[in-house]
Amino acid sequence: MANTKSAIKRHRQSEQRRLRNRSVRSIARSIVSRARTAIEQTSPNSEEQVRLAQRTLDISVRKGVIHPNNAARRKSRLMKKLNAALRAGQAS
Repeated sequence: MANTKSAIKRHRQSEQRRLRNRSVRSIARSIVSRARTAIEQTSPNSEEQVRLAQRTLDISVRKGVIHPNNAARRKSRLMKKLNAALRAGQAS
């Protein structure tokens, strides 16, 4: 445990940030997972779900919760899955 006053304060601050970041990260994960599920089930609103997931990832980057490259990678993978599903839907 922290001994100095500054270390105690730093610990308190990091705990507050961790709790705040956890909720943002959790929301982003659940929305991305919902979009992935919509794509796999070829839901008609899958494009809308992907757009919402991208927006959520951008928000989490803006808040400093995840790294910009991490969000870019996740968005890229989502779009790749969505485009593959749309192509498969047109072929059949």
